[in-house]
Amino acid sequence: MRKTAYAVCVLAVAALTSPAQAHAPMRHEPVPQKVLNVSTHGNGPAHQRITLALDKAALVQLDTDARDVLVSNPEIVDAVVRTPRRIFLLAMKAGQTNAFFFDSAGHQILTIDIRVERDVTDLGSMMQNNFPGAKIHVSAMNDNVVLSGNVPSATVSSRAQDLATSFAGDPKKVVNMLKIEANDQVLLKVRVAEMQRQIAKQFGVNVQGAAIAAGVPIVASTGNQFGLLGRALSDASGGQVGSLCTAHFLPNTAPCQSPNNLQGVLQALDQVGLMHTLAEPNLTAVSGETARFLAGGEFPVPSGRDQQGNIAIAFKQFGVGLSFTPVVLSENRISLQIATEVSELTNTGAFTLSGGVTVSPTTGQLTAAPGLTIPALNVRRAQTTVELPSGGSFAIAGLLQHTNKQVIDEFPGLGNMPVLGALFRSRDYQNDETELVVLVSAYLVKPTSEKKLSAPTEGFVPANDLDTILMGRLNAEHGPAPTGIKSAANSNNGFIVQ
Repeated sequence: MRKTAYAVCVLAVAALTSPAQAHAPMRHEPVPQKVLNVSTHGNGPAHQRITLALDKAALVQLDTDARDVLVSNPEIVDAVVRTPRRIFLLAMKAGQTNAFFFDSAGHQILTIDIRVERDVTDLGSMMQNNFPGAKIHVSAMNDNVVLSGNVPSATVSSRAQDLATSFAGDPKKVVNMLKIEANDQVLLKVRVAEMQRQIAKQFGVNVQGAAIAAGVPIVASTGNQFGLLGRALSDASGGQVGSLCTAHFLPNTAPCQSPNNLQGVLQALDQVGLMHTLAEPNLTAVSGETARFLAGGEFPVPSGRDQQGNIAIAFKQFGVGLSFTPVVLSENRISLQIATEVSELTNTGAFTLSGGVTVSPTTGQLTAAPGLTIPALNVRRAQTTVELPSGGSFAIAGLLQHTNKQVIDEFPGLGNMPVLGALFRSRDYQNDETELVVLVSAYLVKPTSEKKLSAPTEGFVPANDLDTILMGRLNAEHGPAPTGIKSAANSNNGFIVQ
């Protein structure tokens, strides 16, 4: 009975003398996450550091009685004194604070620096269960979740981040520092091939005739011009039948020896044009970065005028262009976003800027500004996103363009006759066909040493004056290549393909 009464008195005195207990609400005794045993019989106050999980508790056991416990930020950590030698620290909010312990004489006996973070133990277990092949370390920093370690692919990294975001409740509270173990350099081999075929056909008959009817000279002719191209493909091509002499009918004309009064000029022209465009760029880029290629040039485009009336120039690109962004998803899986185009200068749709006279705002003098013509661009463009393994290929094909034009000029009435109508008609025909094919292959690559590489110029030796003058050579000839010289055609350039 005496022991029970004594224990009740000790608890009552501790509750009255503890400031932290005075304002703490009534609660059940917490289950401590960790126990901190502290010895205070040293020189000066003891000092400890502790990390608490959010909404968890820690038990501090002292070897001497503590009378007062002071927490610098009670919103982060709350202290509950159960006995003078047993104090509970409750993690209320993520952050940092410290706690000071004093004995009955007012001397400081202990200082604890406390950091409250999220409890990521369960999240770490989920990472190990869902990604057994990955080495993911989960840690907490205040209210944030930090992912570190190595993962085999970008897909695992993305899924681990999604799992951590669901745990944290906010994607801004997840810091992804995972490293991808797979090779993240991608070599892209591209072949851009385009065929253009242009066909133009012209068929025309021009007839001239002269006769005298009732003593009245009559001269008639048909001159059907080609309406599509506006002119003949070649004025020197064609044939003529007969020769008209108008001296017998028109006295003021020069005399001639030909007795014919009818002549015809036949023009049957055919023109075929073929253009072949080919580019084979090889580009290497790090996963997630963009690589670009351009085989062509730039042409000037006016962008405005200055105060003196001079035209300001900007340059636009044209030619065979390529841009791609690879993302390595796994060891043998690549996501590829590619954009390619083939462009050329053309007069179709060109813009002509006429010249004029401008007045200088500073001097008031008249300045003549010259005119210019801005060419247009004929562009074939393709853009897509695909996934393929290392060494896989795909094609962007079916980019066809077919233009067919035909114009017939005829003499009214006579051109509609069944057979002879062909003598009074001209036919102008034009056909343009274009086809673009892009072949793409992607490889995971790794760097190589310089001794395994060779340049196309290796082994080239310029000819001396004697070989150039007497033999007409531009390069020197030699025997079999020495051991130190490698053939550029039989070696890998830039990267070793896996």
